[in-house]
Amino acid sequence: MDFLFRDKPRYAESHYKFRLPWSPLFHRCPEIIVDAPFQIVPGEAFPFWIAVRDADRFPVRLERLRLSFRRQSPGESRAESASQRPTSFEYKLNISANESLAFYPAQVTDKLNPGFYEIFAELDVTCRGKKGIIRNRNLPGLSKEPLRVQVLGEVPPKPVGYIACETHCHTHISADPVEFGAFPDVLQKAARAIGLDAVFCTDHSYDFAFESPDYMRPTDGELRYRALQKEISELPEYPRMIAGEEVSAGNAEGRNVHLLLPGTSAYVPGLGDCGRNWLRNHPTLPLTEILPHLGTPAFAAHPEERMSAAERGVFRRGNWSHGDLAAGAPLNVRGMQFWNGSRDAGFTAGRALWIRELLRGARLLPIGGNDAHGDLNAYTGVKVPLFKLKINRNHVFGYVRTVIQMPGETATRAAQNGSPAHSEKEILSAFRGDNLYVTDGPALWWTRAAGGIEFTAQSTADYGALKTVRIFGACKNGNGEASEKEISVPVDAGTYKLSEIIPAVDYIYLRAECETSQGRFALTSAAFL
Repeated sequence: MDFLFRDKPRYAESHYKFRLPWSPLFHRCPEIIVDAPFQIVPGEAFPFWIAVRDADRFPVRLERLRLSFRRQSPGESRAESASQRPTSFEYKLNISANESLAFYPAQVTDKLNPGFYEIFAELDVTCRGKKGIIRNRNLPGLSKEPLRVQVLGEVPPKPVGYIACETHCHTHISADPVEFGAFPDVLQKAARAIGLDAVFCTDHSYDFAFESPDYMRPTDGELRYRALQKEISELPEYPRMIAGEEVSAGNAEGRNVHLLLPGTSAYVPGLGDCGRNWLRNHPTLPLTEILPHLGTPAFAAHPEERMSAAERGVFRRGNWSHGDLAAGAPLNVRGMQFWNGSRDAGFTAGRALWIRELLRGARLLPIGGNDAHGDLNAYTGVKVPLFKLKINRNHVFGYVRTVIQMPGETATRAAQNGSPAHSEKEILSAFRGDNLYVTDGPALWWTRAAGGIEFTAQSTADYGALKTVRIFGACKNGNGEASEKEISVPVDAGTYKLSEIIPAVDYIYLRAECETSQGRFALTSAAFL
């Protein structure tokens, strides 16, 4: 349980002691993590980085890096894979690291066969005059488990005219006593490797308002937000990087909820649960003051996230409700990011809230993101501040993607120009539409056909054959109450693509979900009729 700070994915900050004399996590060496994207699409380079944090306080020399790749073929056990001779790469570095945060890049130039790879990294370092070997990461108390990367044999399925987005991630701006993030250029290169077209960099509103690395010193949040906008504007146009915020705002109960604002032109303050004010954790601004004045779509972030008693009691954190989602001008709360990196209890409760809102007539979009603070391959975070860290494979950058249909003229123009890049304005405008799906693998989309809605599900050998396709239709009973019913769709074994047309008679809306034999999942927005 995270007693002091929200239990979220993050690169772990272990050197901050809250002005206490001692912490079992503290060690006089920078935090070092060897990181790489979780998957590589065909035709893209295989990048990886050595992330080094706090080397300005604890200088280190990176001497040499060795990588050992073990491939696990389909149907092969991990024990069988471990018995095979690994493929090895070695890099002579000779890097003197002395910055507060740096990502030192490299890449695998050899062509690797499709499959899952376990990557064991050994990094020779010299810190405080002593030589040592770091295996994958040097964060105290964490296992040395390898990186896991899937080299895809096929490009992830996606219909023509759609783009894949990471809608919730954090950069180096989101740094405080328990976490930090990655630079936008690192996220952009990783995004290209895994097959993303756009990334929303949604840093905490409260982190803009404090210095880094002096996390407790207030500063001008507007200036820091403009600096992030400038940093992102200087990057290549593809994948499109969009600066934004995750704003802490007040719900109807006066508690702090999080609001994603991609592409907002000006900084929106929100210090309510920043952790710097001890028990003074009332929201800076309520949703009702923020939402009516926005020029871009906004999303409710992890609306039904499970939280500890300390988070509710000390930081006054709360959940989203119907009243909160209906606040402000129409379409200002455009969607709910209830798929937050994993299909956990928060996902289940968030999806149920979304369905209740659909049945009320609210045309809210389902949004998927990962809330990753860097964390390209696995996330490392603080479990108990000062005492214990954690690591798992959830909340990895780009793993859950929101795939949205671009307006017809926009998609056509991009195709004619031979460029996959869309402008920030075009991408944000697409979220004013109603056609998208959220996925960690297969594609699942709908099109309006004569007299009904056609649903198409498509997967690849990388993600597994289709196992189930479920279509849900909302209709009213004799009392005028709306509810969903499931429409059966048979799926033959070994099916990788399936289409089904559902007549529109008597339905308020239709939506679909699918799952593959490898447990990959997708769901669509609601097609209102």
